[in-house]
Amino acid sequence: MAHDHDHGAAPRRRLVVALAITATVLVAEVVGAVLTRSLSLLTDAAHMLTDVAGLAMAMAAAGLATRPADERRTWGFRRAEVISAQWQAAILLAVGVYALIDGVRRLAEPPQVPSGALLVFGIIGLTGNLASLGVLLGHRDVNLNLRAAFLEVANDALGSVAVIVSAVLIATLGWLRADALAAMVIAVLIIPRTLALLRYSTTVLLESAPKGLDLADVRRHLLELDHVLEVHDLHASMIATGLPVLSAHVVVTDECFTTGAAPQLLDALQACVAGHFPVSVEHSTFQLEPPGHRAHEEMPGV
Repeated sequence: MAHDHDHGAAPRRRLVVALAITATVLVAEVVGAVLTRSLSLLTDAAHMLTDVAGLAMAMAAAGLATRPADERRTWGFRRAEVISAQWQAAILLAVGVYALIDGVRRLAEPPQVPSGALLVFGIIGLTGNLASLGVLLGHRDVNLNLRAAFLEVANDALGSVAVIVSAVLIATLGWLRADALAAMVIAVLIIPRTLALLRYSTTVLLESAPKGLDLADVRRHLLELDHVLEVHDLHASMIATGLPVLSAHVVVTDECFTTGAAPQLLDALQACVAGHFPVSVEHSTFQLEPPGHRAHEEMPGV
């Protein structure tokens, strides 16, 4: 229990630090966007706003995920991190599309942008993003929330680089369209990664089989065990990051029950799914059935 507590506390502490840094950079970029009228800085600030909201949701979800299960919520709030990640992805996608559309519009009529101020605020944004990345780097694969938070901050860092490059181009070449182009680059950076995160979180919510777990292969292995005649109603899904589950109805020979071999077979079934496949399933449920029992399951009202 102590290990689980520590495992959840460390990511929350890192999220708190990343949130504080990101919120500070957000305030600086909003001030900079107002002063410079830069679209790229405004877009990056909007992205930072979603980061602040996303990190706050991730922090709340990380806290909820540590709450114990009860008779109503048998998995506790473990799935809160998936829901939070999906909301973050949806918000980021909206920001990316907006930035792309507005960037195209401003290419036609680029406004005057003070390159010096733009460069200063771009450097401030990049410094803050790099600090947040350093905080999240070691724990980005702990769960889906931290992965989402890391991707958001990484995209922000690249966005700050785009802001800095646009400031340099405006200062050296007088090319005002560089600001709008930088906003479009930020949008292009946001959208693909966001779609990947949205697709993965949706897959988890749809209870698709975990990636790397071939149910046909699982069925073949189970059928190779002694006494096993048939495997049906085989299901596998992800409750949350690192928590795959599997259930199946296993038809076994009559002698499995009469000779007392059922407990050993149950151990073998659970050991099979826990150790034979790329995805180790520690939470498995098997219903052992005698031949002919499936016909009763398919009867109406049974």
